[in-house]
Order: sequence, then structure tokens, then C-alpha cells
Amino acid sequence: MSDKLVAVLDIGKTHSRLELFDPAGSAAVWSSRYSNRVIHTHPWRELDIDGIERWLLQSLSSTPHRERIDIIIPIAHGAAAVLIDEHGAVLAAPDYEDSCYEQANQTYETARDPYRCTCSPTMPLGLNLGRQWAFLQQFHPSLFDRAAHLLLYPQFWAWRLSGVLASEVTSLGCHTDLWRPAEKAFSTLARKSGWTPLLPAVRSANDVLGTVSSEIVRATGLDPRCRVVCGIHDSNASYLRFLKGKNRYEPFTVVSSGTWTVVMASQTDLSRLREDRTMLANVNVAGEPVATARFMGGREYAAIAGCEDVPEAAALDSVLQRSVMAHPPRDGNEPVIRDVGSVSRAERVALATLYCALMTDLLIEQLGASGEVFVDGPLAKNRFFAPLLAALGENRRVTLADASAPNPGLWLAGVLEPETAAEEPTAVPELELPVATIAALDSYRDRWRAFALA
Repeated sequence: MSDKLVAVLDIGKTHSRLELFDPAGSAAVWSSRYSNRVIHTHPWRELDIDGIERWLLQSLSSTPHRERIDIIIPIAHGAAAVLIDEHGAVLAAPDYEDSCYEQANQTYETARDPYRCTCSPTMPLGLNLGRQWAFLQQFHPSLFDRAAHLLLYPQFWAWRLSGVLASEVTSLGCHTDLWRPAEKAFSTLARKSGWTPLLPAVRSANDVLGTVSSEIVRATGLDPRCRVVCGIHDSNASYLRFLKGKNRYEPFTVVSSGTWTVVMASQTDLSRLREDRTMLANVNVAGEPVATARFMGGREYAAIAGCEDVPEAAALDSVLQRSVMAHPPRDGNEPVIRDVGSVSRAERVALATLYCALMTDLLIEQLGASGEVFVDGPLAKNRFFAPLLAALGENRRVTLADASAPNPGLWLAGVLEPETAAEEPTAVPELELPVATIAALDSYRDRWRAFALA
């Protein structure tokens, strides 16, 4: 056992988690979780940064291991940034799930770079980060003019902990309209809008920005020598787990699940990306574009299932035989369940699992993804998801990420070398689907896709 610990701060869209890891092992030695809220202090939705900060400081101060924390790694979701003034006061922390940002669409769409340059498709609400800033600049100019710095979300938390400003490419390249991946440069939109001077210098995700500030030391009792790393976009943290080791040289696909299910395909030709299907290029830690497609899998699964039960084989067969279907949401609504008669609680859970497998299969096919498929996050714990995904593809090998494998934050912390990272994840799906279930999948998928792609 090491006398030092690594703290990974993971700010998701729905929940935030703080976990402590012993570099000598893989399991967390301590963890704390917080349910994020929606804040309405402005005319737009705001991220819950005050609530998250209170929880974070309380968690750090109350953990019995605080004096052993040697380094902190921030990980956070995309399409998010915080505006701060010259004194460090927060001016705005927009939440992308607000239709108000679309008020800027008329001028914004003419100002943004062509899709072929950014691989950042037009997305609804504030899912293009640049649209959030354009909205503030156009409709709330006095507030925006006070901004001294625009901090991407992982780097906001790195700054809050260390007092050091930075930007980083995995968040810059996450459907923001701010970055040209092939050129590894800011977009014309970012430059002409005057945003680039407000973005701090770009640092690597694993750069140590400094030690925790004296304010944080006083609030938490952390060792003043505790270091803070620049941080990374959450889906790219999942991808990093498999980018290391032998997988650096072979094509592979990562299905990172959570509020969003994100499919990232290595070594895939970006010419396959289609803006009308909101396909995009994420940017990995090395600044390289990665062909990506995604859907709001966690949110949509919950809407279909309506509970947290585990799926059952009999219910899955019933859904297939009766052709009960859940179709993708249209116009921002929830998925639509189309059934023959009533749908039981167990069938809804099976239907949600099947829906996520069908959506993921479709995105893998549209990306032209090849190689082994690694499933990470909550869907790796669903006993039917991986077998269904494997059965839907021809000779597709689907592997579950090992829940006991090292957290990607440990690689950013520099306590694991690339050669030791992400050796082949364990747990090839143990559950084999019955022959009748597999036989029913093909015709079911054809009928499902007829509506999904209409």
C-alpha cells in the first residue's frame, strides 16, 4: 500500500463523484457522491457549481485520508464552461439544457465555421458551447463584457482548486465550434468573436498546474503540497483507458455510457461523419480527432424503463416476440413506446436495454467502426446489453470494461505507465443469448430501423 492517494473528481451531468485511489491498487478506498441540481438564478439554466463546491470541500475535509491525498484529477462533462471576472468571481455557468441559447441561431449559424473544418455539427439547445457564448454576448453584453476568463468545465475545477488558469483540447474539441481538429487551432468563430484572448493557454490534460491554493488548504486541511492536474473531458477519460497499451496500434471502439452514451471509434476515416446525423469528431488527449456519435442513452433508458430493476430473459423474449418497440425521441421529446397491448414493468426494463443496444449498434455501423468494442460505464453492468450488442453485429467482439481496472485518472496522475495501462479488459460477456432470441433480433432490428431512420 502506498502512503499517497490520488483523488479523482468526476463532475457528470447528473451526478458528481469524488473517489480516492491507492496507486498500488485499483479499487477506490473512499468515495462520495452528489446529485447535481438545476439552478435558475439567471434567465437561463445554470450549472450547480456552488452546490458542487460545498459538497467537494466538505468531502475533502471529512475524508479520513485527506492528509494522504497527493494529487487531484478533475474530470467533467462537455459543452460547459464558466465565465469569471478579473477578481475571480463567477459571472455565469450556463447549463446547455436550455432552449434560450437558440435565440442566437440566426446570426450564429452564419458565423460558425463549416462542419468540414470543425467536425462539430449543429446541435440543439446549448450543446454547441459557442452558441452559449454567442447568446450571452448578444443578449447580455454587459455581463459578457465583464468576463476576464472563459474556463472549460474540467479546468474551472482545476482553477478553483489551484488558482491556476488553463485550457485543454479534449474539452475544446467536444462539439464546441471553437476548435479545428485537423489544424489543431482555434476556429474562425472563436477568433472573430474575441473569445480566444479570454481562453487561457492550452495545457496537456496531465500537466500539473500547481499545488492546492492556501484557501483550499484552510477549507479542507489538505496537505499544502497536494498537486492539481489540468483535467479532461469525461468521455475522453473513458477513451484514454483503452488508447493506452496494445490498443494504440489496433482499431477499436469505445462505448462510454452515462447520461450520454458516446461511441468513439479509433482509426476511422472522418469523411464518414455526417452533420445531419449529428456525428462529430472528439479530440483525444494527444489532440487527434476521433470519429464519434452519441445519444442520450442514460436519460432515455430511464424514461423507457421507469425503474431501476434488472432486465430478465423472459421479458426480453416477450418484447421481441410481440414487437414492442421504443423509438428515438423526436423534437426533444422522450422516446416513444409503441406496443401491442400493455407493457409490464419487466418488459419496460428489457425494452430499455434493447433500445440502447439498437441505438449503439446503429451508431457503430454509421461510424464504420471496426475492431473490438469496449463497453464502459453503467451499460457494462447490464447483463443483456453486451450480448445483444454482440449479436447485432457480424462477428462483433464486445468486451466489458473491468470495473476493477485502474481509473483513467491514475494515468493522468502519472502513477501508471502506458505499457501497463488498459491491458485487455476482463469479462467477455458470460451470458449467451438463446438461439431463438438471436433469430428474432434481425427482423426486429429491420422494423425498428425503418422508423428510426425515417
